[in-house]
Amino acid sequence: MPVRMMHGPGGRFLTEEENASRPKVTKELLARIGTHLVPYWKQLFLALLCVTASSILNLYPAILTGRIIDQGLIGQNLPVLVQLIALSLGVTFSANLIGVLESWLNAWISQHVTFDMRNRMFRHLEKMPQQFFTSGSQGDIITRMTSDIDGVESVISNTFTSILSNAITLTAAIVAMMHKNVLMAVLGMLVVPLFVIPTRRAGKTRWTLTREAQACNDRINGILGETMSVSGQLLVKLFGREDYEYDRYVHENKEMISYHIRERMAGRWFRVAISTFSSVGPMLLYLAGGILMIHGGSGLTVGDITVLVTLLSRMYGPVNQLLNIQVDWIRAMALFTRIFNYLDMPVEIESPADAVIPEKAAGAVTFSHVDFAYEKKEDTGKEKNTGLTSSLQNPGDNLVLRDVSFSLEPGKSIAIVGPSGAGKSTIVSLIPRLYDVLGGSVCVDGIDVRKLDLSWLRANIGIVTQDTYLFNGSLRDNLLYAKPDASEEELIDVCKKANIYEMIRALPQGFDTLVGNRGLKLSGGERQRISIARVLLKDPALLIFDEATSALDSISEASIQKAIDPLIRTRTSILIAHRLSTILAADKILVVKNGRIVEQGTHTELLGNSSIYSELYRTQYGKEQAA
Repeated sequence: MPVRMMHGPGGRFLTEEENASRPKVTKELLARIGTHLVPYWKQLFLALLCVTASSILNLYPAILTGRIIDQGLIGQNLPVLVQLIALSLGVTFSANLIGVLESWLNAWISQHVTFDMRNRMFRHLEKMPQQFFTSGSQGDIITRMTSDIDGVESVISNTFTSILSNAITLTAAIVAMMHKNVLMAVLGMLVVPLFVIPTRRAGKTRWTLTREAQACNDRINGILGETMSVSGQLLVKLFGREDYEYDRYVHENKEMISYHIRERMAGRWFRVAISTFSSVGPMLLYLAGGILMIHGGSGLTVGDITVLVTLLSRMYGPVNQLLNIQVDWIRAMALFTRIFNYLDMPVEIESPADAVIPEKAAGAVTFSHVDFAYEKKEDTGKEKNTGLTSSLQNPGDNLVLRDVSFSLEPGKSIAIVGPSGAGKSTIVSLIPRLYDVLGGSVCVDGIDVRKLDLSWLRANIGIVTQDTYLFNGSLRDNLLYAKPDASEEELIDVCKKANIYEMIRALPQGFDTLVGNRGLKLSGGERQRISIARVLLKDPALLIFDEATSALDSISEASIQKAIDPLIRTRTSILIAHRLSTILAADKILVVKNGRIVEQGTHTELLGNSSIYSELYRTQYGKEQAA
């Protein structure tokens, strides 16, 4: 939900920290904003013409008022009176028609600009490294994609147009007043400086409230994103934390209300001051005009004074708007700055310009002295890229993997075992470049993955994780996500291999059965087997099973293991598992502890020579074998 703009002064001045965080309006920033408008320069030019014509025409009836009074009323000339009134109505109607066209053009331009911006932001976020999503705030991401970009629409359709329209109206009003009487025009404008003090105060306060409300909105979005998701709600219910989450939401909601109350009350005083100052100018003109008319020689008429007062009233509105627009301008620049901060986050993991695309993938994998650490986010209060550290700079104890080396030939399989948190899943996540190494290299088919085309690399790797994710659609939709052009026969084949086809065939709607949000209409084992079938449909050269059978019963696991054994013999596979049957199927076993490969070999070799593997075998696998 977009944060509503605050109107009026009140509250405190900006602190030094808040002043420091105000967006800096530079030529580069304005030029960058302009690049988003360039594709629509024709529509923009037409909109500017409409604004100019509408602003000038809207002043013309005020000028005609003098002639209506002097020539039509005081002069008692009915034909002239009718003509002038008809002309005034015609001009007003024309201005309104142009205003309709202007509004349509503004809406068209702003909607297309935000359409482009949303698409660009979505595409950019898709390219961000995995750690951006695991360490960043989901509420902040959603806010950038929704309320921030929605705010841009208002900026383009209202703020920019308001600046131009008010500037033209003000200029035209001043010229018209000067044309009537220079002395009276100057006298009427003497009150203008009185608008500056309350407006400047309002600008500072509104910026403070806007910034604090936006931060509060981010927190509210974060709470909603976490607690209103299926998994979040399940966790809340299972731990009985409904009251705690409700209190959290109420607290933030109360904060948001306080900002709106302060804004409303502060705005009352602002409007009182502005209303008072707006009345001073016309009174001065009536007094001065009366004196000049009474003493004679000025040539002023009642109509002239009426025109001057009317133009002055029309001028104060644009003056107030232009003085007040600084706050809207600051907010506009803040919105663009927040959006550009996200767009400027470097895409650290992408295909190089001279990316290698091999003709065929064999699936061989080689790790050579690999070091890796997850980047820690600095608590500086400023926005920081949540990607990965690009180089190894004294990582010390932060390393998750240390000097990891092993090789895997095509058609062979490796099982990775070790205690929780040892780094097993981290190892396999480096192969498709979900993260990049800090030291050493990861190669596929003898080529460093950082030199390979990223799309080619990931197209040839299939991963089944223990945390299965299904989209809210049909079983067919979720399976075809791996291969959109797959035939019905291919779907049936992979589902049979994953031991899920009989269950699907028994459903009334078969493959067209809806799975629900995150697939929660299915059991855990069913979701896992659908996930396995989806990867098999992809038919990658390298298969990675990261605890893929952990949610299955022994019978289902055995049938799936039997089905994928032929695949394992024809392509490279990596298995992370705790179950003995899965480990024994591998050609080699890697034992990982504290981010290092401490032992490797076959089951028989490790059982006879390894103290660590022997202990793991006795504690984790001994009971399974005995059963």
